[in-house]
Amino acid sequence: MTITQLKYVLAVAEHKNFTKAAEKTFVTQPTLSMQIQKLEEELDILIFDRSKKPIELTTVGHKIVTQARNIVNEADRMQDVVDQEKGFIGGEFKLGIIPTVMPTLLPMFLKNFTNKYPKVHLKIEELTTDEIIAKITDGHLDAAIAATPLHHEKIKERVLYFEPFVGYIPPSHRLSQKKKIERADLDIEDILLLEDGHCFRDGVINLCKSSKLNGGDRFQLESGSFETLIKLSNEGLGMTLLPYLSAMDVTGSQKDNLRYFTEPPPAREVSMIYSKSELKMQIIDAMYDLIVSVVRGAVAFQDVKIIPPTK
Repeated sequence: MTITQLKYVLAVAEHKNFTKAAEKTFVTQPTLSMQIQKLEEELDILIFDRSKKPIELTTVGHKIVTQARNIVNEADRMQDVVDQEKGFIGGEFKLGIIPTVMPTLLPMFLKNFTNKYPKVHLKIEELTTDEIIAKITDGHLDAAIAATPLHHEKIKERVLYFEPFVGYIPPSHRLSQKKKIERADLDIEDILLLEDGHCFRDGVINLCKSSKLNGGDRFQLESGSFETLIKLSNEGLGMTLLPYLSAMDVTGSQKDNLRYFTEPPPAREVSMIYSKSELKMQIIDAMYDLIVSVVRGAVAFQDVKIIPPTK
């Protein structure tokens, strides 16, 4: 049994196809098939049911894949142990970021980070929170940036900052004359939301539930981006809520439609998250410190607080 054979098994389990798995592991399909067959012969079991289309794991195959993933992850971390001991900040680092954070936060720190740590090879994916949790627990991500708390037993959270909600209220809206808004002003009936699957949407719904949530029928309109929500608000279809860093991108006359909350404003917690068994801590620490620094710098002259956590 070899680590290479286990990697081939994991590739087939993921792609459910021998040809695709061979492409992803940069070997020929006959080589991959032969190595998996040798492993099955050694263990005297069948890992895959080849009669199914797409290929499926057998009952024992599911258990083999779980163990193989643990073994491969630990083997891959051998170099992490050495790098950490030497204080080396480099190598591949896979980072996930949720969609409502990616467009604003990534441009703020990416160039600074790559300039400061040129030996780190970043692989960045935009993923939902559920996808991030699955990929961290499966060993396919080293870390992620997401809204927290998640309360997941295998994931550690380190708060980067607390980001206030900001109202975007067009002139035709019932709250347009207010200089500042309060939680009690919010009504889920006239708030445009992000589509299902966005954690920011869940935060807004929870915020509205804490004030007043009407149960009647309503005109429900949801979108996948804040830009679209702003445009829909401008058409008189309702107000929306933005995270503060997204509100900073609002320009021109649209700035007049921003309404801040009375103190203390409702806010979301944004954290760097990673597996509790993660060993690339020298990279995580470096990225964490840099992000906290640039966020603090970005709002230094603003009249709204984004609060970095205390050390």
